[in-house]
Amino acid sequence: MANVYESCPVFENEKYLLRLSSYEDTKDLVDVYGDKNALPFFNSDNCHGDNFYYPDEESMTKAIEFWLKSYNSKWFVRWTIYDKEIQKAIGSIELFHRVADDDFNGVGVLRFDIKSEFETSNKIYEIMGMLIPDAFDLFDCEEIITKVPIYAVERMEAVKKMGFEKTDRLLIGTMDGYAYKDYWSKKR
Repeated sequence: MANVYESCPVFENEKYLLRLSSYEDTKDLVDVYGDKNALPFFNSDNCHGDNFYYPDEESMTKAIEFWLKSYNSKWFVRWTIYDKEIQKAIGSIELFHRVADDDFNGVGVLRFDIKSEFETSNKIYEIMGMLIPDAFDLFDCEEIITKVPIYAVERMEAVKKMGFEKTDRLLIGTMDGYAYKDYWSKKR
C-alpha cells in the first residue's frame, strides 16, 4: 500500500466518502464541531487542552489549517466524513501511528468525531468499517485503539461489533503526563 502521507487514500461506499480534510469542508464542519451534543464524544486526550469546540468558521479554518500542517509533517491524517445522500460533511476521522513510552507505543490511534444526530451504532460501524481494514497497513501497526467513554453506548456497540475490546491500559499523555482511560483495542 502507498505511503498515506504521500498519497492519501479515499474510501467510499454507497452512503459515505472519506477523503483528506480540506478548507472546502469548513462550513459543514462548523455544524459538527459547534454541536455541543457531539462535543462529549470527541477524543481530545493529549491535545494541548484543545476540546475540539469550533463554533464559527474562523476557529474551524484554524483547526483545518493545523490538520493540514500535521498531515504535511506526517503527524496524523484527518479524513472528512461526507454523507453522499445529504451532500454534507458530517464529521471526521483522525488516525496516526503513536510513538510513546507507555502501553500504547506503536499503535494506531483513531479519533472519530461525528455530528450528534449521526452518533448511532449502525452509522458508526459503517463509517469506521470503511477505514479499519486498511488502517493497520496504512499506519504500520498491529493494534488500533479508540476512545469510547462509558456513556457512549452507541459507539460502544459499534466498536464491539467491529472486534474492539475494552482495555484497562492507560494512555499516558506525552505532553502532560496525564493517564487517560476508556480505550478500546483491536488487534490485526
